[in-house]
Amino acid sequence: MKKTPAIHRSLYFQVLMAVVAGIVVGHFWPEFGAGLKPLGDAFVKLIKMMIAPIVFCTIALGIANMSDMKGVAKTMGKAMGLFYALTIIALMTGLAAVYLIQPGVGMNVDPALLDPGVAAKYMKNGAPAGFVPFLMHIIPTTFFGAFAEGEVLPVLLLAILMGFALSRAGQLGKPVHEGIEAFSHVLFIVFGFLMKLAPLAAFGAMAFTVGKYGVKSISSLGTLIGTFYVACFFFVFIVLGTLARLHGFSLFKVLRYFKDELIVVLGTSSTEPVLPRMLQKLEQLGCKKSVSGLVLPMGYSFNLDGTAIYLTLASVFIAQACNIHLSLGQILAMLAVMLLSSKGAAGVTGSGFVALVATLTVMPEIPVAGVALIVGIDRFMSEARALTSLVSNAVASVVVSLWEGACDRTVLQRELNSGYVEAAPAAIPAAKSAAEPASLSTEQQTASLRAVL
Repeated sequence: MKKTPAIHRSLYFQVLMAVVAGIVVGHFWPEFGAGLKPLGDAFVKLIKMMIAPIVFCTIALGIANMSDMKGVAKTMGKAMGLFYALTIIALMTGLAAVYLIQPGVGMNVDPALLDPGVAAKYMKNGAPAGFVPFLMHIIPTTFFGAFAEGEVLPVLLLAILMGFALSRAGQLGKPVHEGIEAFSHVLFIVFGFLMKLAPLAAFGAMAFTVGKYGVKSISSLGTLIGTFYVACFFFVFIVLGTLARLHGFSLFKVLRYFKDELIVVLGTSSTEPVLPRMLQKLEQLGCKKSVSGLVLPMGYSFNLDGTAIYLTLASVFIAQACNIHLSLGQILAMLAVMLLSSKGAAGVTGSGFVALVATLTVMPEIPVAGVALIVGIDRFMSEARALTSLVSNAVASVVVSLWEGACDRTVLQRELNSGYVEAAPAAIPAAKSAAEPASLSTEQQTASLRAVL
């Protein structure tokens, strides 16, 4: 039986209040606020250590439970097609916004006076250059090395291979299957404990941002920030809203359903802390774990639409600020490079800024040193990048699930209409015998996790 918790006990309210408190502390006590950065960093690191095993367990179990193994390749193909279509639209959205509003026109910046050291620092942390090196980077050096690095794509590869193996192993693979299922349940409980630290992390992250940069320091570049936010709003509410409406569900109800996760991302500027909870809530929406559990982690690496908008907008802004005119051919070449660079920076810290530097290194028309113009305000745009990408991946996961017939429309509409509310604690069934451990059903796992969260 569902019950609505007191407002002050909900994660949404706690994180929102923490964000407001962080802004206040950062504004009135900037030095103290800037020193609170470790709070946000520590939370993100705690959550990141859980991402690899949770993704592995979720995808491996989802594939192992599929009756049609050919469906995995078909699902991945449809998801990648949707991801690239959305990325192209996102790139064009950023391009249209920067040319319509022209935030860089009139700055008259001399490229020779820009500091090249800013870009050099981010080049060291970039993703592998080129398509083949990127594919090779997906293959981990060792089985456990993928978990040690904490990157999603190598773990995704291992999970797919393990899922296929479990589906073919029959009775011999049953102990491994049950072990992974039990381990997955424990991981989600641990994750529930860690999520209780989200308000503290949001407070520290926002206090640092406001304390270090302040509002006055970004006033001269406020038009660029405003242009970026306008582009993100257009992409979310027009593009994604239309996509959702064409598939019979409401974007606004999706935003309400995932409001807790959106607020956490707003506070931490990272989508990684909410990945496990997104997987659980998508399953509650009626999306089968075998599909949504595959599509969502893929989206975290291949569907960074917020970053795509940022790439075109920031690149053309630098060109405008330096009075550099880009021809149609140069713009098309830039879009082709960004279509790859927006994917290649997956799993890299500060992926949006890293992808921008990676793009400009192969675009001789635009000075790489131009990133020095926006490095100070990049933090103020990272929240919109993360929020846009998260909403896009949530919508894409539901859409692909509907395409595959892996989403119960009745459950989807019922959950979206009611919104996500906490469930009453559910008892965990005891083992039947010492030799036969209890296997929790999906409903039991979901109820137990929601009680912890």
